[in-house]
Amino acid sequence: MRVMVMVKATPSSEAGVMPSEQLLADMGRYNEELVKAGVMLAGEGLHPSSKGVRVRFSGKQRSVVDGPFTETKELVAGFWLWQVRSMEEAIEWVRRCPNPMPEDSEIEIRPVFEEEDFGEEFTPELREQERRLREQIGSRG
Repeated sequence: MRVMVMVKATPSSEAGVMPSEQLLADMGRYNEELVKAGVMLAGEGLHPSSKGVRVRFSGKQRSVVDGPFTETKELVAGFWLWQVRSMEEAIEWVRRCPNPMPEDSEIEIRPVFEEEDFGEEFTPELREQERRLREQIGSRG
């Protein structure tokens, strides 16, 4: 199963406080473990929400709202995409993670939808389209 592992934002990350050299080294070692175990598919840190935007949808209307966004606990400061055998395995990996923030922090783990999750609505034509798109994305790497 694939899971999205989200490092939740904190006041420090939203203020643009950069990680210490020690934390960068600790996270580098942790990421090496994830890669060697075949777990990590992708992972990145994100700039604070002050550098981001949100696009709101209302019917056919679209509006752009500039950051920063106030609800820090709802923001994401970084993420990994992992391939694991179970949610329990993902939890065990997160328990081994260095605290990614200088203050108390939180990491959220959520399963990624797979083809079979969509049922009959995901027709053979739509599955083929998805396969072609993934192939094109893979060829860019």
